[in-house]
Amino acid sequence: MTYCRYVALGDSTTEGLMDPNPDGSFRGWADRLAERIAADVPELRYANLAVRGKVSSQVRAEQLDAAVALEPDLASVLSGLNDMLRKNVDVAAVAAEIEAMVVTLRGIGADVITVTFPDPVPVNPLASRAATRVRRLNAMIREFSAEHGAMLVDLEAYPVSSDRRLWDVDRLHANPEGHRRIALAAAQTLGLEGADAGWTAGYDDPLGPRTRIEHAVWVWRYLRPWLIRRLRGVSSGDGLSAKRPTLELI
Repeated sequence: MTYCRYVALGDSTTEGLMDPNPDGSFRGWADRLAERIAADVPELRYANLAVRGKVSSQVRAEQLDAAVALEPDLASVLSGLNDMLRKNVDVAAVAAEIEAMVVTLRGIGADVITVTFPDPVPVNPLASRAATRVRRLNAMIREFSAEHGAMLVDLEAYPVSSDRRLWDVDRLHANPEGHRRIALAAAQTLGLEGADAGWTAGYDDPLGPRTRIEHAVWVWRYLRPWLIRRLRGVSSGDGLSAKRPTLELI
């Protein structure tokens, strides 16, 4: 397929957190994918509406109408992980929010990329409860992606997606190598020339378990501030707007 207008919806992963550009701004997998498409289609215009910290209902409420107005022929929807971090979340309701975005975008004629989430436990052994919710959400994403003709990037199906070497020290965001591999996975899903399954290759040297000191440092530096924000009803995305709200050439 040849695409001319690509719009990305989502949260911090699609915004590109922990994949910095030289100027300190964030790149991310969606930017990388747009750059890859533009290598074949220089006239490609690209918008990235994602904002960190957003849950699926916020992505739908704040980004979907703007995306539709841009009339994309390709869109990506990666959302739901922030919801899964909340122990009382209604997983089916989250899946319904994501599905509604897919249905709307498909309804205007766009091809839509959807994504499952890797098993979080190898990245963070403390995430076992969230992992159960993630598996349920992934199963629903697979089901409605097939039903509505969305193009699924099934990260959960490949163990390397959960290798710690693809993740930032915060245990929540992909690092530059992780973003690179997600972009390559999406390129393969789209059938772009030269894209293959090379992104699924694992590492020959397995990592050992994390130490108690590593866990303690993570709790203090990352979990504690997140819990404080939750108690205060504050999101990391409050006051922020999309980094690329209009269609622009790459």
